[in-house]
Amino acid sequence: MRPGQLILLPAAAALLFLLSGLSLTSGCNKALCASDVSKCLIQELCQCRPSDGNCSCCKECMLCLGNLWEECCDCVGMCNPKNYSDSPATSKSTVEELHRPIPSLFRALTEGDAPINMMVVSFPVAEELSHHENLVSFLESLDNQHQNVSVPGNSIHASYDTQENMCTVVYFDDCVSIRQCKLYCESMGGSKYRWFHNACCQCIGPECVDYGSKAVKCMNCLF
Repeated sequence: MRPGQLILLPAAAALLFLLSGLSLTSGCNKALCASDVSKCLIQELCQCRPSDGNCSCCKECMLCLGNLWEECCDCVGMCNPKNYSDSPATSKSTVEELHRPIPSLFRALTEGDAPINMMVVSFPVAEELSHHENLVSFLESLDNQHQNVSVPGNSIHASYDTQENMCTVVYFDDCVSIRQCKLYCESMGGSKYRWFHNACCQCIGPECVDYGSKAVKCMNCLF
């Protein structure tokens, strides 16, 4: 055995031990967190235990996990385990507009046969806007009681024929991180993206006026 291998073995053994602990943490979302958590553990940035009064590494660990901190902090013992039974990850999502969409590219990639490892879904804009209309109705009822509540304008409906326009979105088959989701959607020319907290990624096309569908349809990432 070469000297270099002797140095790597203890680190590899320690990493395997720590990763095996992920399965023992009932609230840990392993499908989403395993890759980033393993990176932070290899760098030994999440070794302290706040529950024991030691938070010396908390800041470094939070910076390492980045956007996944809230979802994955329990995987490294930094926060209390989450109870996903009350609100499943599929019911929550993060949305963002992309600054430089390329509508012609998105249309070209979603016409005809779907690219491998993706699923293209189209539905009426009216269906997409149903949640928006419910939100406006709710806020209007609040506005009647409290005059300082701002209500979204209805110009979004005036500028679109919701009966004819179709919203096209793309789902990736496999689970991805929020950073990968944003990168993939940018590379497709998408206008926005929706990343579900079970790690399902949806890229939203230029004809969509809100944030696409709230349904999780990633074939290998449904739960």
